[in-house]
Amino acid sequence: MRQRGNQYRTHAAETAPHVLSYTPEILIDGRTLERPVNYGLVRIVPPEGTEVDETRRPFVVVDPRAGHGPGIGGFKADSEIGVALRAGHPCYFIGFLPEPVPGQTIEDVTRAEAIFLERVIALHPDADAKPCVIGNCQAGWAVMILAALRPELFGSIIIAGAPLSYWAGVHGQYPMRYSGGLLGGSWLTALLSDIGQGKFDGAWLVQNFENQNPANTLWTKQYNLYSKIDTEAPRYLGFEQWWGGHVNLNAEEIQFIVDELFVGNKLAAAEIKTSDGATIDLRNIRAPIVVFCSKGDNITPPQQALDWLLDLYDDVDEIRAYGQTIVYTVHESVGHLGIFVSGGVARKEHGEFADNIDLIDALPPGLYEAIFEPRADDTAGGELVTGDWIMRCEARTLDDVRALGGNDAADDRRFATAARISETNLALYQTFVQPFLRDLLPDGYGEWLRKLHPLRLQYEVFSDANPLMAAVADLAEQAESERRPVSADNPLLGLEQVASRQIVAGLDAWRRWVETASEATFLSVYGSPLLQASVGIDPASNAPQRKAGKTGLHRTILQSRRQELKGRIDEGGMRECLARALLYVSMARGSADERGFAAIRRLRAAKDGQPHLTLGEFKSLIRDQFLMLLIDEQRALAAIPKLLPADPELCRKGLTALQEIITARGELTGEAEQRWQTIARLFLPDGKLTAVEPSSAAKAPRVKMVRH
Repeated sequence: MRQRGNQYRTHAAETAPHVLSYTPEILIDGRTLERPVNYGLVRIVPPEGTEVDETRRPFVVVDPRAGHGPGIGGFKADSEIGVALRAGHPCYFIGFLPEPVPGQTIEDVTRAEAIFLERVIALHPDADAKPCVIGNCQAGWAVMILAALRPELFGSIIIAGAPLSYWAGVHGQYPMRYSGGLLGGSWLTALLSDIGQGKFDGAWLVQNFENQNPANTLWTKQYNLYSKIDTEAPRYLGFEQWWGGHVNLNAEEIQFIVDELFVGNKLAAAEIKTSDGATIDLRNIRAPIVVFCSKGDNITPPQQALDWLLDLYDDVDEIRAYGQTIVYTVHESVGHLGIFVSGGVARKEHGEFADNIDLIDALPPGLYEAIFEPRADDTAGGELVTGDWIMRCEARTLDDVRALGGNDAADDRRFATAARISETNLALYQTFVQPFLRDLLPDGYGEWLRKLHPLRLQYEVFSDANPLMAAVADLAEQAESERRPVSADNPLLGLEQVASRQIVAGLDAWRRWVETASEATFLSVYGSPLLQASVGIDPASNAPQRKAGKTGLHRTILQSRRQELKGRIDEGGMRECLARALLYVSMARGSADERGFAAIRRLRAAKDGQPHLTLGEFKSLIRDQFLMLLIDEQRALAAIPKLLPADPELCRKGLTALQEIITARGELTGEAEQRWQTIARLFLPDGKLTAVEPSSAAKAPRVKMVRH
């Protein structure tokens, strides 16, 4: 802990402290922009021996400014940046300095990040797609806001542990969502910013996280170090360097976050507007969106990560109508921090996302769940898999999201009431307290208050800045030289472990009691019909308290797009026929996996006398043909023979290539097999199907078209 304290002081003294384990090369300092911010764009220099393909889409990792400093997305080899580099992608990082630029707002930060992405795109003119942007935790909603305002900057989006629907949850779990109501709303945020003299101390946000698990905060973290003192110190010190790197926010920034997002929950309802009047509507996003969440995350549970879909869309057909592709995956157990820092998660989920981002980008519009299965020696098409896992995207509906649990109408009325109370209390504070408090505080008061924050003091007190710690360095060296671990069967060691478990159980029981009492208080107070009626909420209404509005403009555009696609059903050639046929058969399976997409690359590279398709062109081809099948399946199929080349040999070759793609994941069965037979007859009406031995490559039964 003495080393931790000294490390904290050294880290805090740096101009741009971060925990990246990679070499960053500064490209843009946000403080030099027309609207300056404390953010910056850096290029990650690939480590020696790492091959990066400059024609592949770049990855841009944006770290959360939620009380900690930047770098957690790349603080070790098995991280988001690490797996993207190993997959051959150029990598960039958007980080920030500990102190905000005076007057900067969330909108200023958003505009700066747009400039950063423009620079990345300009540096990769030959890349096969626009950048894949990863937003962790609080950076997730920031990335989504930018993508809604500037959709042309994004190739794909991955948001990990990012809260977008802040009221959502289930009873008995995730009590953090009740905090705003129990504290009377956002007036307390304004108070902390005022006593901080215009700055909000990020240490308060970190303390909120720690309060969610008192057993770990007060005991387990330190006991884990003590009980594994011979091996645990490097991991402990590495994590604590990030955990103790507290940063500040401007009062305007944190007030926007709490009012508009945490308490107001306005993002998913398209109720936030920029200073120039633009509405932030997540339905404007055109890049595929990957949502990564976990049932073990008590900060951003699956409901908060996914229920924005229920606020924006009526059904999956509406998602398709907006041309959006949304993929989600729900981990069973990893905690909030594990989503970004766990090596196992990085190697599995983030590694698969990096390896298969092109697959996600080419999926037809709709809602999918990403499923990960281990690759075995006898896996069909195993040679097409790049890692130890196979990612499969299965079609889902909004009912699958609802099945995860969520609020009912009564819960939404309670949160809407809490939001109204928050607005009233904030107005009262700003009118009757804020002016006097600001004049009352002496200069420098806020800085001293930050220095005396309990989370900062715990580092300072155990550092060499404390004279009482002077002897600890020598004593620690002596203790290490005389260290003799006891045997595993030592009875005192067993007694120590039993005592530790009892302490944890006691603290967990306390946490559960507090959570139960907090939830009961919130539900009772804000469920009061009298209180609801007094703030303008109808206690008897079951209508949604927040639902994104719809305009006739989108329906008009959609109808025009529909007519355009219907008019193009009879247009095209071999590529359109192959894409249409592939989608028709795949729709029976309801999923796509990386083996099929690895084989699909051959379709993009097919030498059919036409120019080579870029990834963007291939994506447009797949989406258009999918929508044509949805609009008029029978007509789309009937048009295939008219679009095929007259040469039967070319048709046979095309069908063979299509067969390799479709059977890459195994033999066709049921409806998929019937659809394949239909396609085979459309391509070669005079042909005959004969089964052949499985090829050594695909290790799956194959079917060959033979010409009479």
